[in-house]
Order: sequence, then C-alpha cells, then structure tokens
Amino acid sequence: MDKLLVHGGTPIHGAITISGSKNASLPILAATLLTEDDCVIRKVPDVSDANYMVQILTGLGADVERFSGTVRVNAEKISDTAPYDIVRRMRASVCMMGPLLARKHRCVVALPGGCVIGDRPIDLHIRGLEALGAKHEVEGGNVILSAPDGLKGATIDLCGDNGPTVLGTDNVMMAATLAEGTTTITSAACEPEVVDLADFLNAMGAKVRGAGTPVITIEGVKKLHGCVHAVIPDRIEAGTFMVAAALAGEGVTLRRVREGHLVSITSALRKAGHQVHFNDNGDACTIHRGDTPMPAEIVTEPYPGYPTDMQAQMTALFATTPGTSVVVDTIFPQRFMHCAELKRMGADIHVADGKAMITGVEKLSAAPVMASDLRASAALVLAALTAEGTTEINRLYHIDRGYEHIDEKLEALGANVERVREG
Repeated sequence: MDKLLVHGGTPIHGAITISGSKNASLPILAATLLTEDDCVIRKVPDVSDANYMVQILTGLGADVERFSGTVRVNAEKISDTAPYDIVRRMRASVCMMGPLLARKHRCVVALPGGCVIGDRPIDLHIRGLEALGAKHEVEGGNVILSAPDGLKGATIDLCGDNGPTVLGTDNVMMAATLAEGTTTITSAACEPEVVDLADFLNAMGAKVRGAGTPVITIEGVKKLHGCVHAVIPDRIEAGTFMVAAALAGEGVTLRRVREGHLVSITSALRKAGHQVHFNDNGDACTIHRGDTPMPAEIVTEPYPGYPTDMQAQMTALFATTPGTSVVVDTIFPQRFMHCAELKRMGADIHVADGKAMITGVEKLSAAPVMASDLRASAALVLAALTAEGTTEINRLYHIDRGYEHIDEKLEALGANVERVREG
C-alpha cells in the first residue's frame, strides 16, 4: 500500500486541469452494456473505481480497451452475472443491475461495498426495478433480478429518507430505456452526473427527457446503438482543489470546470471570506485565499444544495478559520470519521447528531493519520498542506478511488508531497 507524505507550509499556486467526473464515468461505463455496438467514452479519469468498473465489464465478457483517458467498450457477448471479487470493492457496481436486467432480462450482482460512511441501502434501486416488472431475491450475498417477459414502463417515486438517490435514478433510467412503454421517475436526483448519463443514453438512441429536474420521462425503445461521449468535469475534484487554494493558495487556477456545477461550493467559499473568479466562459476559475477568513455554516442537501461529498474538505478549511463554524450533513449523518483524525492534528471539533462544531485554531500540527473513506482522505491532505511538519497519510488507496494523480497535481501547484510505498 502507498501512503502520502505532506510537508506542510508551502503555498500553492499555478494552474491545473480538472479530470473527468468519477461519479459520471461509472454509470456511463455500465450503460455500455445496453448495446451490442462499440461505445467510446472520453475523459474517463485514471482512478481505481473506474479501473474496477472496467474489470467488471471485462468479467462480464465485454471487450474493453483503455488508452489515454479513453475507454472503448464492445458488449456484444456478455453474461448476466457480475464477478463478486470486483463488485464487492465498489458501491457503484450496483448500477450494473439496470442495464444488465434490461439487456439480459436477468442479472446477478453481489451486494456492493465501497466507502464506510453509514448505512447506504439499495432498497430504492430494487423498488424502482420491481416497478418495471422485475422480481428479486437475495441469495448468498447476491441480488438476483429477473424479468423473463421484459420490462414495462411505470411511474416510480424514488424519494428516500434522505432525499433522492443518484445511483437509483441512474439504475431505473438505464433499465427504462429498453422497457416497453413510458417510464416516469418522480423525485429523481438532479445531479449533473445524472444529466451526463442521460446525454449519453440519448446519444445511444434513447428517449430521455427531463434529466436535471425532479421528473424524468423515458420512452422505451427496442434497441440502442453505439456512440462517442466525453464525460463532464469532476465537480468534487474541482471543489477539493478550490478548498486547497482557500487553505494554502496564492492564486490557483482550475481549468476545465463548469461554473453552473459549482454554485453551492463557490457560495460557501465566498461566505467564508475567500475569492473565487470565473472566466467569461465559466470553464476556468481562479481562487485566492481571503485576507480575513470567516466562520460559516454549511448544510449538505441534494443537488443543487451543498454536496455531502464536499463537507469533509470544508471541515478541514474551518479547522484553522477563526471563530466557530458548523457543518451539518443531512445526507450521511455518520460521515464525520475524518474529524477524529483532524483532532489528532490539533483541530478543535465536536461532533454529535450529524453536526460538527469546529472552533478554528491558529495552526495544525503534523501527525500520522488514517484515511477512512474517499472524501475523508481528501480532507486530511488539505489539512496537511498548512500543518507544521510532515503529515503521514495512510491507506492512500481510499483517495486513489476518486482523485486522479492527486499527488502529481499538488506537486504541479508547488506543494511538497511525496507518495511512498509502505513496508
């Protein structure tokens, strides 16, 4: 396993290019199973989650070729059973269910793994697919879905206890493209990644309308064809580097972003006293650390609200912001494991009932810390940029799941970091 050594105290500056979205790439790669034709996906990030998805496609029998951020998939001959050894490593593998069920009328997918950030049930996925006519059973840790007579359109409400489900929306939307009749998804997730998947499906010949709104309508077609598609920029990677610039930056420019996808993150940073400027096209932004950072409160909400995937990073920023800041996570109230590690570095944080109260300290001190999940890992890296001494971040594989070469990008901005092999 690798670990990251961050030698704190070196300001960052310059420009980097944001990679393609991890959370958009995974369902789009899964959607290639809906056709027998070649699909070419560009801007796929070199992260382990995308690598796992490629391995799953290969394990299903698809012919997959990957080169320079581009993935070509031909799924002419595939099985209906996803390989357990790979599926268990990644929660997003659950989005195989929709396309496999639509294409093969049966699928066997292991219950997914992924980040340990509280209970993440797939009941909404199952409920949506059952509404389309599938039957399901759980056997030996596998979800077995079958629809021998094919899927039929229906009206499906996908609202859960903590709001809409992104992967659930993806799953039902993909399955419905080949269902007979019209499907209407209400309480649909509105995230840009859902819109990107819908754009990809429509490029394949699907008839999806309303993506990006709470109501999505899918008119089923008999067959889909191949296409070429470029994945949107990763708004969470962009947000992470925006926070890095607010923590330790002397002017950092991010290329290949979408201003409209970053409204809530931009608003939070400005509220905390930092400067964010987009160019006229909205595809690049420059961040300057504010002269007088201020405490603030953020509450995570479904898109277009503040994303849960960015709360850990803002917690790291608030750790050295004067005053008391508040971070509330309504999506995953248990997602505060990074706080214990930040406290090892000297942060003053109290967590209770899905809320973190952060009283800013003058500075953090380096310490050996352990990454517990993908976004917690990012928070520790950000905190380490300004900590006194050398912070050792273990279990780097968590951050490699969703950030493409984060160490190289930080080095390009002048940070003093090094990746080393443990043992």
